[in-house]
Amino acid sequence: MPLSIMAIVLCAALLHAAWNFMVKSLPDKFISMSAVVLGHIPFCLAAIGFNPLPESAAIPYLLLGALLHTGYQLFLLNAYRIGDLTQVYPLARGVAPLLVTLTSVLLLGVSLSGTQLTATAMIGLGIMSLSALRKGDGPKDLKPALLALLTGGFIAAYSLTDGLGARMAGTAVGYYGWMSLLNALIFGALVAKAKPGIIKKVTLQNLPLALLGGGLSFAAYAAVTWAFTRAPIALVTALRETSIIFALLLGSIFLGERLSKGKVVATLLTLSGIILLRLSYGR
Repeated sequence: MPLSIMAIVLCAALLHAAWNFMVKSLPDKFISMSAVVLGHIPFCLAAIGFNPLPESAAIPYLLLGALLHTGYQLFLLNAYRIGDLTQVYPLARGVAPLLVTLTSVLLLGVSLSGTQLTATAMIGLGIMSLSALRKGDGPKDLKPALLALLTGGFIAAYSLTDGLGARMAGTAVGYYGWMSLLNALIFGALVAKAKPGIIKKVTLQNLPLALLGGGLSFAAYAAVTWAFTRAPIALVTALRETSIIFALLLGSIFLGERLSKGKVVATLLTLSGIILLRLSYGR
């Protein structure tokens, strides 16, 4: 993976961690998540307006991607309501690159070198171990862990779907603009039914959050979608999930979540995977 693409994906990882932190740090998770998702809409319209229409072959991927993103957002919302950032985030983000890599190699015929596979495994396992290092509080920890793993399954599924769809679309940002708009409309309809009046609260009382969080989220994944068309999906996914490093710092500094020596070691393992991934491409 060229250094320029790695830099863009790492910047996207930072933006991704930032909007997740915003969702977790606010007391009402329905409001914060709804604000971020609905905040995509003006950015979607801009992307649609300045980019060509996706090719028709990409439409099934676009529709499936919108549904998978909605599932991801709903599972993440529920996981954040009952688990802390340093438990939920590592499991969800760590399992995704492992699933994407296995699917890519075993089912899609993608060829990755031994070094690239090792780097991906180091990143995924390093991220997941951050959650395992957290001291358990008994059976009540099982539910957020399960939700986090299911969330990771959605991440893997939408990453593969969007990567393949963006390649077929001929316009990565145009594809994401349409897919994200559809996702926002589906998500908005579901939360409006579950929580009547929430759309009004978002637009009248939480517009700055919607624009800032939505803007960060849209920019982060638009960059990743573009990177999917320039490098193997599995490697881009693994690199993007290093957002956990940024989330770990945010959670520790602003939410008072404990940063242990074990988590530092796990972070170093993740960073080593990034370095190895870069070295696998040579100079």
